[in-house]
Amino acid sequence: MNRWQRLAARYDRTVWIRVLGTVLTTVAGFMIRPFLSLYLFDKMNGDLLITALIIGLQPLTGLIAGLYAGGLADRYGRKPVMVAAALLEAISVFGYIWADSILSFALITILNGLCGSLFFPAASAQVTDVVPEEKRAEVFALLHTALNVGAACGPLLGVAIYKVNPAIAFAICGGALLLNAVLILWKIPETLPADVRQRALGAKRNPAAKAPRLKVREHKLLFYMAGAALPVSLLYTQVESIFPQHLKTMFSTDYLTVFATLMTINGVMVVLGQILVARFAEKFPIQRVILIAYLLLAGTAIGYAWSNSFLLLVAAEILFTLGEMMNGPQIQKAVSVMAPPEWIGRYFAVFGTNWAICGAIGPLIGAYAFMHIGGHWWYTIISGLLVLAAIAQSRNVKRALTGSTPEPVVQEKKDLPALS
Repeated sequence: MNRWQRLAARYDRTVWIRVLGTVLTTVAGFMIRPFLSLYLFDKMNGDLLITALIIGLQPLTGLIAGLYAGGLADRYGRKPVMVAAALLEAISVFGYIWADSILSFALITILNGLCGSLFFPAASAQVTDVVPEEKRAEVFALLHTALNVGAACGPLLGVAIYKVNPAIAFAICGGALLLNAVLILWKIPETLPADVRQRALGAKRNPAAKAPRLKVREHKLLFYMAGAALPVSLLYTQVESIFPQHLKTMFSTDYLTVFATLMTINGVMVVLGQILVARFAEKFPIQRVILIAYLLLAGTAIGYAWSNSFLLLVAAEILFTLGEMMNGPQIQKAVSVMAPPEWIGRYFAVFGTNWAICGAIGPLIGAYAFMHIGGHWWYTIISGLLVLAAIAQSRNVKRALTGSTPEPVVQEKKDLPALS
């Protein structure tokens, strides 16, 4: 067996199909993702607040739908939820081509937000179904690498297409999403364990035997972890919404090229180094890795705030990439390990609300802060929040991995409804 055959045999076929689908969709997606806020900004006649409000509709929808999305994946299976999400997202992306009013942009953005909240909890639960615990951080790192193939080559390609006709980029992205849906439908089997599915469907038919809903008071640590992840998500939302405007104040003519170049540096570094970083990080306690990752991201925010040259921005982007590569796979592994089998999808959905919350309000808060205190001080504030969150999240993760996770029990009729 040669090297490539050994590599192919290392992971389940489902993982490799997911990798291929991720590469397809992210190469196309990153052609429009960095410039969507600028596209909407132009369509809204330069109104930054309206642009931020529309962008915020996507994660706001995801926040609401995400509370139920994990339950759907745990009840009906990972595959149908993922296929439906990919098809709906393709429709929403095609819709941007013909949208011409605030209402149409808002409706399309709402639909797009619904898709992400459906897809990612099911996709993460699927990895947990087929990958042994000792390999999960490595597989999440592999998927993150695939995602950053798009980040490496999509933005600069998107700059060229954006300047010619943004509709071309939207059409390519929509087509890639349709192809991903076909790949999932054709090549990926259902991975939800049969016994878990039978219990979930049986509970639906027989409410008296229904497993308890995921309640805050019984799963406090999960919610603490989601809360401590908010500053990380806030930094990401500012990079995608406010950072281009911040760069425009420093590089008035070349800011688009500077922005695309920084994203390309990030993508190339992740593609080349994510697996190596993930394997190296496995030698250390997860809580220590996450602490260092948060502090690197805090340094990134300071760099974004006060860098007055392209080289300093590149240094900040390197810090960002290292922090991203250390944090993502490790925190996902922590969630997968602490989740009971019946609640894997819901655990990922609840943890994912940190992205939805920041995505919903982050652009609006960022726009207000940018207009009143400027990008320098706003990114400095974010850096301070990341330092505080670093301490909290490292403690949370240590507790999550050394403590016990509650087992599902039969719900009594007196229990009040909570999160699905």
